[in-house]
Amino acid sequence: MISAANLQKNYNGLKAVDDISFDVAAGEIFGLLGPNGAGKTTTINMMVGALRPEGGRVEINGGDPSHGKVRIDIGYAPQSLAVYDRLTGEENLAFFGRLYGLAGSRLKERVSWALEFSGLKDRRKDTAGTFSGGMKRRLNLAAALVHDPPVLILDEPTVGVDPQSRNMIFESIEQLRQQGKTIVYTTHYMEEAQRLCDRVAIIDQGKILAMDTVAALTEKHGGASIIDAVLTEMPANLSGLPGHIKGNRLRIETAYPMKILAELSNAGINFVEIKVERPNLEMVFLNLTGRTLRD
Repeated sequence: MISAANLQKNYNGLKAVDDISFDVAAGEIFGLLGPNGAGKTTTINMMVGALRPEGGRVEINGGDPSHGKVRIDIGYAPQSLAVYDRLTGEENLAFFGRLYGLAGSRLKERVSWALEFSGLKDRRKDTAGTFSGGMKRRLNLAAALVHDPPVLILDEPTVGVDPQSRNMIFESIEQLRQQGKTIVYTTHYMEEAQRLCDRVAIIDQGKILAMDTVAALTEKHGGASIIDAVLTEMPANLSGLPGHIKGNRLRIETAYPMKILAELSNAGINFVEIKVERPNLEMVFLNLTGRTLRD
């Protein structure tokens, strides 16, 4: 459905996108994760035909997305809101629908569907300038969907939204998966990618550092589990304890946390509190991109 091969883009000598390649299968949600400035949005702009690659190519359904006949198969919800504050919610959707050739009863049908889908039916006659940030984000998503494209590209679709709108956007994307849409989802929120994406590519400094399912990335790059336990009482012999102890708190890094806890229990070590932190996508992200502040 989507193929990106050896994409390259430079800005004033800086390699914003440096030989990026990936394929997205039909019906898949594919995540592009990276810190700010990693090259995600530049990659997206080349995928929708807004930027021409300086090297490599992008194909959507076998065609070049810079061509109108191919671009009509793409729904794009940009990070910068593409809604008009002086138009109502309904007028915004009708405007974008007409850009994609919808008219008459089909346009009316799709606008009605998009308003219902985004939870904005009751505000359809209100201008977008009166909407909350979350409502504008939902309208932004609805505008990308109004022409019923098979491919949907979402660039940071939950930036600045309240928890309720964020959850509704998640549920909407999961519905779109069930409908067979092919989705590219860019974010720097790890929990979003972990919930939604079938596969993930982690990008930094214009390069893909790793690409796989969330489970495979976690297994390969997530590191060990961490046991954080508060002991009931200090044992007489501390030399036999694994890990590091400070006061009555024991911290152990291990690939086998349940086995270690069972061994400690069998040795007569009792706990007031136990917390096991297993590897997750955030650990993968930090291990690959580092912990240095970027802003």
